[in-house]
Amino acid sequence: MPAVCLIASPETWIEGEALRQLEQTAALPGMRAAVGLPDLHPGKGYPIGAAFLAEWIYPALVGNDIGCGMALWQTDQPTHKLKPERAAARLTGLEGPWDGDLEHWQRAQGLESTAFDSALGTIGGGNHFAEVQAVEEIQDSETFAALALDKDRLLLLVHSGSRGLGESVLRAVIDTQGHRGLEPDSDPARAYLKQHDQALHWADANRRLIATRLLDALGLEAERRLDVWHNLVQPVDWAGERLWLHRKGAAPADRGPIVIPGSRGTLSYLVQPGTNHDASLRSLAHGAGRKWKRGEARGRLSARQRSEDLKKTALGGQVICEDKELLYDEAPEAYKGIDRVVADLVDAGLCRIIATLRPVLTYKVRLPAHKQPGVRKPKRGRR
Repeated sequence: MPAVCLIASPETWIEGEALRQLEQTAALPGMRAAVGLPDLHPGKGYPIGAAFLAEWIYPALVGNDIGCGMALWQTDQPTHKLKPERAAARLTGLEGPWDGDLEHWQRAQGLESTAFDSALGTIGGGNHFAEVQAVEEIQDSETFAALALDKDRLLLLVHSGSRGLGESVLRAVIDTQGHRGLEPDSDPARAYLKQHDQALHWADANRRLIATRLLDALGLEAERRLDVWHNLVQPVDWAGERLWLHRKGAAPADRGPIVIPGSRGTLSYLVQPGTNHDASLRSLAHGAGRKWKRGEARGRLSARQRSEDLKKTALGGQVICEDKELLYDEAPEAYKGIDRVVADLVDAGLCRIIATLRPVLTYKVRLPAHKQPGVRKPKRGRR
């Protein structure tokens, strides 16, 4: 029987369905170990906030958003100079195709062309975002300085993935192979891994272009400091044996410092992974983790909070999100407490806190003019 481990304190709420999915996934053929992190919550058949070590490759454990992850930029903007309302007004059109020279940009990034390239540089829905952040408190000044970060200047955190490309890769393999594991040296596995790796590269480039678009809109310069994937499968040497590590909504603990974001109304944590991380399958929580299912939040909150109320956070941040359903779905109340999640990781010796980051401006989605409240869609003229 594979080892099943849950890294969470008794104070951390874990839904029973998430635990059932964790144990069910651990029972798959060829599975060696399964670890649930403090942000564990149910997914579509497989839990999110988990890592799995297996003899075989399971594309469904990676999911449809291959390469989804987070990247952090250091900007040149002094924190005290940002005017959030003025900055928000300049962030328009980030959901549509980029109007730059996409072919030239792809060549510069070493990207192969795909059928989904018009989505490059777009954030997408769900829990994806781009967030301007301020440094709240530094707890490890030496490590903070080693990352070439400036406590007095704003940061940009981008969370997005491979958009429709990752979905197409998963769909193709599920349609032909189902949910079963792929033998690593088989033709189906090689074909999947080639497309998987392309989606990883695409997702990395997507975050770069999202940042470029947002920074250009705000008139800022920035340099990327961190970028990690939290949905992928990779070969690992495990006690001299070649196995496959799957991360499903789990950040790497073996690639240096990472950001673990809270909800848009709470702090995010910049952390340094510990050195003894095999117990967690070399993984950390990738965020706070959902507490409520999507679609539930509006019913729970609308009686006491209007959608406009949700555009200002308890920390004074501003939220750009004109999709009312998404605004409720991503409300801070829909997520677990990030402080507790990170405390569980620290208590387990899996990481230490470098600094906390405060959200200043969170970008989710800005609707086209004709879809905004009170604006009628233009009628098409007759021919």
